[in-house]
Amino acid sequence: MAKFEVAMVPWLAIGHITPFIHIANELAGRGHRISILLPNNTALRLQHLILHPNLINIHTIILADIEGLPIGAETASDMPEDPMGHPLAVAIDLTRAQVEEHLSKTKPHFVFHDLVHWIPDITKQLGLISVCFHVISAASLTMPLVLQRIVPEITTLTQEDLSKLPNDFPASFINKLRGYDRYEFVHSLLHISRSPGVGIASFYDRIFISMKNCDVLSIRTCRELEDGFCDFIGNHYGKPLLLTGSVLPELVITPLEDRWANWLGGFEVDTVVFCAFGSQLVLEKDQFQELVLGFELTGLPFFIALKPPIGCQTIEEALPEGFEERVRGRGVVHGGWVQQPQILSHPSVGCFVNHCGFGSMWESLMSDKQVVLVPHLGDQVINTNLLVEELKVAVKVEREDKGWFTKESLSKAIKSVMNRDSEVGILVKKNHVRLKEVLGKPGFTSGYIDKFVLGLHEIVNQK
Repeated sequence: MAKFEVAMVPWLAIGHITPFIHIANELAGRGHRISILLPNNTALRLQHLILHPNLINIHTIILADIEGLPIGAETASDMPEDPMGHPLAVAIDLTRAQVEEHLSKTKPHFVFHDLVHWIPDITKQLGLISVCFHVISAASLTMPLVLQRIVPEITTLTQEDLSKLPNDFPASFINKLRGYDRYEFVHSLLHISRSPGVGIASFYDRIFISMKNCDVLSIRTCRELEDGFCDFIGNHYGKPLLLTGSVLPELVITPLEDRWANWLGGFEVDTVVFCAFGSQLVLEKDQFQELVLGFELTGLPFFIALKPPIGCQTIEEALPEGFEERVRGRGVVHGGWVQQPQILSHPSVGCFVNHCGFGSMWESLMSDKQVVLVPHLGDQVINTNLLVEELKVAVKVEREDKGWFTKESLSKAIKSVMNRDSEVGILVKKNHVRLKEVLGKPGFTSGYIDKFVLGLHEIVNQK
């Protein structure tokens, strides 16, 4: 088959950029050429992820000096108190002229984008093909359509509310929404309704406009997880829909850092609870303290890797009084970077507590650990509903009316899956094992990529 050229303009958040690099590696591994448009320091941070430097080129873009954008900030994780904040969105939108200049010079066959909603405007002018490649779940991508139909001020999801959903919205998901935690549902929708950029009202608009105006839709998911949602999206937008599967890279076997390997090695198999909330999420101090006290309450050994909470420079200053002394020897709370894949693969780790961002969701599914979910915002809430209610492979921590959980509810959720005699723990483990067998069978991942590439070839040939 002929080789094609691709340009990629991902939203500037690590959780978005990384899957773009992974799909670039898959395409380059099949001989195609890719350029990824990123700010310089971000490119340097992520250069090690590029497996085919002879075919993948980083084209540097420069972010404007916007009021409210911290010096040196280039991604959402550089804005700890407001990772989806207005200044970064404005700075990204102001790169439009740079992006257009690059595309007009290079004329790639395809331009991949996600939340950079103005890419289709440029590609149409230049005669290029825009591919809206979303790295969040198909279930989450249906939520902007829900937002159009359900008034956020209501306090319960009634039959009348549900009747406002599209007729072809997946029936099983509608059933699961009956009695669904109203706070979580509304919060997930409202979260994408703020933080505008240049000439746009909200993140909801970015998602909707990107999908409406692109030539091709693509989602980092598979039908084995989200068949109904994929059909709904394809039918609703009436354009080609290509799925990539998980696009998870093969784990590079590098040793776990000695201090953590030695510490984890001191515990029995499947006894340690590991907690991580991704590169962006920063908790309020009271939330952080409730979290670590919940782990203490389990009585189990635990390893927590989180950023210091808002207003604190270090993890140590944020810990509750006497906490370190009480958990010494069985608990670690670390504020720096850790080798998450290696920790998750350690035999002593038996449970993964995470926020259910889509990357963490895939890591959870492909691990052999029990899964406890603490969604915080946006698509995390929808992903959690998918894993807990639809697939029944995880449990979630129940929330209070104010939207946060207590140490008791966190402890209860963890113990419900870590107790070997727990009916809930046995059920989710059984379902998880069965699903992992499907997702992990030989050729499953590469098969999705092959179909994806074939679909791109067919689109080029039709042009």
